[in-house]
Formats: sequence, C-alpha cells, structure tokens
Amino acid sequence: MNLENFKSSLSQAQPPQAASILLQSLWLDAKGDWHAAHHLIDALEESKAYWVHAYLHRKEGDASNANYWYRRAQKQMPSYSLQKEWDEIVTALL
Repeated sequence: MNLENFKSSLSQAQPPQAASILLQSLWLDAKGDWHAAHHLIDALEESKAYWVHAYLHRKEGDASNANYWYRRAQKQMPSYSLQKEWDEIVTALL
C-alpha cells in the first residue's frame, strides 16, 4: 500500500484491514474522528506513536501538549500544513 491507496481507503467505512494501529488512528483522524484517533494511540509507548500523538495535539490546537509529544518523538513541530505532516507520517508508517 502507498499513500494514494491509503487516501483512497478514506471513502470506505472501515480502515484497511492490514493497517497498523497508528495508521488506523490517522485514518480515523482524516475521517473527522479526532477523539477515536487519540484514544487508539493515547497509551502507546513508542517513538512513532509519540509522533502521531504530537500531530493530533497540534491539530487540536494545543501547542504546549503537542510540543511535549514532539520532544518525546525526537522531532520538531513543523511549520507547514497539517495535511503535509499527515501525509509525511502516513508515508513513514507505510
């Protein structure tokens, strides 16, 4: 699967069966369910999960909390669009 296939799956009712929990979270976010997306990754303890967590808090508008998670992910909060970061994370996870 690539980014375009993943984006195409957003027209479906469920995320792709082979999608990891992190990809499922980003899929739910793209479908407009921020809370379900956050719930999926909230307790995960790994660098990539921290990146997704940071992105979600950035999207929420909570810069302080987002910065905390970016630091845990060893990343800088980007200055570019949320969509570009979403694409970047999805690509990295695929």
